[in-house]
Amino acid sequence: MKVWVFAVLAALAVGASAQSCTPTCATMKWAICDGPSCACTLLVGNGTKQPIDCTALVPKCFLMKAEMYRARRGLSTRTIGGKQHETAIVDNDGIYDPECENDGKFKAKQCNNTDVCWCVNSAGVRRTDKGDQTLKCEKLVETHWIRLQLTHKEGPTNVNKDNLKAAIANKLKKRYQLDRSLEKEVQYDPDARMIVVDVTKPKGERISDLSRMAYYMEKDVKALPLFTDQKTFTASVDGQTLMMEKIIIYYVDEEPPTITMKHLTGGIIAVIVVVVLAVIAGLLAVFFVQKRQRKYKKTQQREMEQM
Repeated sequence: MKVWVFAVLAALAVGASAQSCTPTCATMKWAICDGPSCACTLLVGNGTKQPIDCTALVPKCFLMKAEMYRARRGLSTRTIGGKQHETAIVDNDGIYDPECENDGKFKAKQCNNTDVCWCVNSAGVRRTDKGDQTLKCEKLVETHWIRLQLTHKEGPTNVNKDNLKAAIANKLKKRYQLDRSLEKEVQYDPDARMIVVDVTKPKGERISDLSRMAYYMEKDVKALPLFTDQKTFTASVDGQTLMMEKIIIYYVDEEPPTITMKHLTGGIIAVIVVVVLAVIAGLLAVFFVQKRQRKYKKTQQREMEQM
């Protein structure tokens, strides 16, 4: 009799556990939450499940792997995206299938399953020229400063700058779990409808991961939100809602990047050549015009002396 009682209690316990499992993950809409412990995982490859913590933002490296996996299966696509600092870099290479550490950090050397390799920063953005498999990436250089350059759609007018700054700060804290101490400045240009947010952390600090916040915000504005709620990033100021239509993210690392011009594409090189030739032609035109004017003045002066 006691055996049956224990069996019934165990069955009830399992049933209660199954019922208490939350089938969604607030910070990752692609997550699968199942099993006896209701653990949430993210598919990052064929049959490869990456455990994730749904109480925090998912590391960017895991997100990119999941996105590449989904893209290969035709499940989703990604739209690829003055610098405020001379060493700031922008993620212009688009998405790739990264190599991640167990904790979600990017490996310093990335090759995207090819013989072409490059070094990245802690945000996974290329910071060196591309090379072959012999390329050396001594360490993962940390991104300590991120500038978010947002442009909102036309509509609201007479936006109070101070209230806007407070609204942005609240949204970054609530939606992207950003520590208020890391937000250094929020600027607003009403004529250009541009909002600029600087987020920085002390050099050497390895606890805060700025790339997570930046990637989630980029998705909110440029593509589709990664959150389960599917809401896009907006700012509510004085009863008005600012809808964002564009975002550019600049990354500043603790060490300057080493990208040179030798690997520029043919199109970019052609543009540079055209611009240089145009400048040279302009300078030559100015030179000949000035020379002709000097010659004319000398001829005119001689004629006046003869008279």
